[in-house]
Amino acid sequence: MGPAPRAFEDHLSDVYFADLPLPHAVRAGIAGCGFVRATPIQAATLPLLLSGKDVAAQAQTGTGKTAAFLVSIFTRLAATPRPARPGDPPRALIVAPTRELAVQIRDDAVALGHFVKPRLVTVFGGLDYGKQRDQLRAGCDVLVGTPGRLLDYEQQGATSFGSVEELVIDEADRLFDMGFIVDLRRILRRCPPPHRRHSMMFSATLSARVMELAWEHMNDAAKVEIRPEHVTADRVTQALYHVGSREKIPLLAGLLAREASGSDARVMLFVNTKRFAERLVTSLERHGWRIAALTGDLPQARRLKILGDFKAGKLPLLVATDVASRGLHIEGVTHVVNVDLPQDPEDYVHRIGRTARAGQAGKAISLADENYVFSLDAIERLIGMKIPTAHPEPGLFVWEAPRPVRLLSGGGQSGGPRHLPPDEDEEPRPVPKVLPHRGPRPVAVPPPALLAEPPSAAPATGTEGASAPEVATAEDPDFWTREAWGLEEPEGGFVEVAAFVPGAGKRRRRRRKARAHTGESS
Repeated sequence: MGPAPRAFEDHLSDVYFADLPLPHAVRAGIAGCGFVRATPIQAATLPLLLSGKDVAAQAQTGTGKTAAFLVSIFTRLAATPRPARPGDPPRALIVAPTRELAVQIRDDAVALGHFVKPRLVTVFGGLDYGKQRDQLRAGCDVLVGTPGRLLDYEQQGATSFGSVEELVIDEADRLFDMGFIVDLRRILRRCPPPHRRHSMMFSATLSARVMELAWEHMNDAAKVEIRPEHVTADRVTQALYHVGSREKIPLLAGLLAREASGSDARVMLFVNTKRFAERLVTSLERHGWRIAALTGDLPQARRLKILGDFKAGKLPLLVATDVASRGLHIEGVTHVVNVDLPQDPEDYVHRIGRTARAGQAGKAISLADENYVFSLDAIERLIGMKIPTAHPEPGLFVWEAPRPVRLLSGGGQSGGPRHLPPDEDEEPRPVPKVLPHRGPRPVAVPPPALLAEPPSAAPATGTEGASAPEVATAEDPDFWTREAWGLEEPEGGFVEVAAFVPGAGKRRRRRRKARAHTGESS
């Protein structure tokens, strides 16, 4: 694999955060995150937001939209502080379409608001329901959540939206796509009217239906578009391979071996169905890759563990469905592979937006088969360009996985694939010692073939006239009993016991009863 992606400085604007009218606590949080210059979307929206103007903004994925509305929220909280009291309703409400995006916003808010110290609560499905409810009842300043869980707690009386001063709708088009528009409208109706709150809407795409929502629930929002003619990131190198459905996994295995064999590689693989995601994980594990799948039905604890391992570099490959293609900000994603072309053209933009973030370079590879190639034309119309087509060499296909290496008992990983070698820092577990047999010593019985041999005609060794020793034969009925039980043969020999016949006793009893009945009747 080639060198790591280079960082470019021209993705930043000429606006410095030090030149903006920000409170000292907010500036300290920005400086603590290492931000000096604003991105184009931040430079265009922050002056409007700090002046109290509603904004509906569109920009490329990964250009700092989250930091823009967080800076505006923390500026309001720092400028008008209020004493913390139990049961306080939130002053800022952030609505996100997915759990992953809600977690990402929470992490960014913790970093940027380190010196503001707001009371931050995040609610979404999959975690402890009662714990989140207790946090809301204790009071908060900033509330981040998904629409369904927010409405659930509000209807229970755990919180209220009547005191919201700052409202953020993040990834609004995704809320439409996932069917959350009804819940979102209910939340907006429970908030103060548009002229009494400050509203912000951020997304990678602003369609007509999204703008209709802005006109309906925002106060004369200013529409901001940053280079809308460039839908995809400029630093993404795109490539397209036309393959059959049966050739996908062999070609993918060869591409990963060529492109992602370095230690700094971090690859996201996108598919359309959960079943194919599981199949892909199994197939690539056979090729020796450490990989996991991020699907919609995973428990939240497992989902966060997989994301944490991928962000930390412990997991080089991550398979995801479109539920994870929006809002995730993971540093250092070098490659994005569309194993299945998305059926929605906008999903292609959000998928490849996972790489080449914050001015870095990345590569997006797409595999078009006979099942999903029909969406290619709509994708190319949306991004305004033809995706360059590449032709794979015959040697790039890896049809057979390497033979797995079986681990000995007691060694290797716990819960990991059996074909992977043990970790370097993991000591093999000792093999338990086999204790000697302490039962009665078994009697060695010679095989029947030796017993069936006739006595030898040769004279016995020893003095002349000595009688030859008796040799046991198979005709001896007591030989096996004597040898098996270690018994000495009695003088009268062993008594032969009749063989047990199942049901014989019952038949005898029936015959006796029949004879007795016949005698009584006579």
